[in-house]
Amino acid sequence: MTAVPRQGSAACERCGRTLRNATYELRTTDRRVPYCLPCAMRFPPMLRRSLVVCLVVGTLLTAINQGNFILAGEFQAAMAWKIPMTYAVPFVVTTVGGLLNARAQISTVAELPQ
Repeated sequence: MTAVPRQGSAACERCGRTLRNATYELRTTDRRVPYCLPCAMRFPPMLRRSLVVCLVVGTLLTAINQGNFILAGEFQAAMAWKIPMTYAVPFVVTTVGGLLNARAQISTVAELPQ
């Protein structure tokens, strides 16, 4: 069920939820639109960017930290969790950074050009 925003209050562009204290202004092709946190976390352009950073940085860090073991064929049990974490950390950092960068107060969202 979609929430109906109060008169004069900002609403999430995707789900229609009333935005209370803070919102996330995410850029579409022609404008910035307000999103709630759950919808902002699922914003496809941000997730694609996080995935690209994750693949590039994760691969570099895996090569630096585990490359000698991988090339020698000496797969250790600890690598089963170290390598996925090496990819997860840049993904989380990029996503959180994107969300913090997009955070705005409700008063500025009301002033967004439509």
